Amino acid sequence: EVQLVESGGGSVQAGGSLRLSCSASGFTDNYVIGWFRQAPGKEREGVSCISSIDGSTYYPESMKGRFTISTDNAKNTMYLQMNSLKREDTAVYYCATAYAWPLGVSTIHYWGQGTQVTVSS
Repeated sequence: EVQLVESGGGSVQAGGSLRLSCSASGFTDNYVIGWFRQAPGKEREGVSCISSIDGSTYYPESMKGRFTISTDNAKNTMYLQMNSLKREDTAVYYCATAYAWPLGVSTIHYWGQGTQVTVSS
């Protein structure tokens, strides 16, 4: 069974950076893995995803520019580098995977438990 474990969340001041990690295990086939986030009172939204086949990446238009997704296949770990953080980036960030491109909330097969990111001014 696929297991996803996030880490790296925390509190940071606006303008700062954080790097989230997602340790993944249990895959038996090619997959797409990515990040979602959910702010208080808002719907869960996609941040980025990456394909295990060729490393292709996808960012919704609203997420382009400050976030970078990457993987270290040797460590079975996916990362999300977040720069120039804003208060509105405050949310629980989830690692997720499915066999769909790009990932959407409705397509997800497995979710991690989430990690809290809080950006203060």
